[in-house]
Amino acid sequence: MPVPAATRSSLQVLDWGRTGYPEALARQQALVTQRIAEEIGDTLVFTEHDPVFTLGLRAGSDAHLVWNAARLAREGIAVERTNRGGDITYHGPGQIVGYPVVSLHCRKDLHAYLRLLEEVLIATVARFGLVAKRRDGKTGIWVGTRKVAAIGVAVRRWVTYHGFALNVNGSLAPYAGIIPCGIAPVDGTVTSLAHELGHDVDLKAVKDALAAEFARQWPEFIAETTTPSSG
Repeated sequence: MPVPAATRSSLQVLDWGRTGYPEALARQQALVTQRIAEEIGDTLVFTEHDPVFTLGLRAGSDAHLVWNAARLAREGIAVERTNRGGDITYHGPGQIVGYPVVSLHCRKDLHAYLRLLEEVLIATVARFGLVAKRRDGKTGIWVGTRKVAAIGVAVRRWVTYHGFALNVNGSLAPYAGIIPCGIAPVDGTVTSLAHELGHDVDLKAVKDALAAEFARQWPEFIAETTTPSSG
């Protein structure tokens, strides 16, 4: 049965630990169904994925072919097509993936929602001494021309899923074999908090900061009134 309005107004934070991408997608979709039915409130999920290239809606059918089958098998990286926005990207250990399953019924504006996610990420990395910014015409957040977090979302009946991926620790080598998020080499590269700061960063501390920033900014965001966009 539907949860009380007071419960729906609070943000639930879940940490799934390490997951395979298909499992995480199925679990997200189950949460979306529950959120639409108002059986749960707004929920922010964290996970780290097993190594995988995901192909978004803008990715061509051959987007992963720069990585041949032998190399994919040798490095243990799967390839999965998905229904989020965006192009090809990589997920793996040391990267925090955030999946907000939240209702936009009170503010039907996907563009504003993307800007919210960027602001949450910018404020989070600032807590660790890293200055990141937006770039005109590009989603995600950047340190100069180096992308530290990617964003790709989907929405069903104005409930969001998919979300963001923040590179914290871990290898950046897999990005060398793709054009991540459609970023051509002349446009920039991919980086991580560890690479920029010169040391690994505690993943739990980053998750706590992300959850705190999302919980701080979400009520103000949803309370604003804007002109609806597509969704």
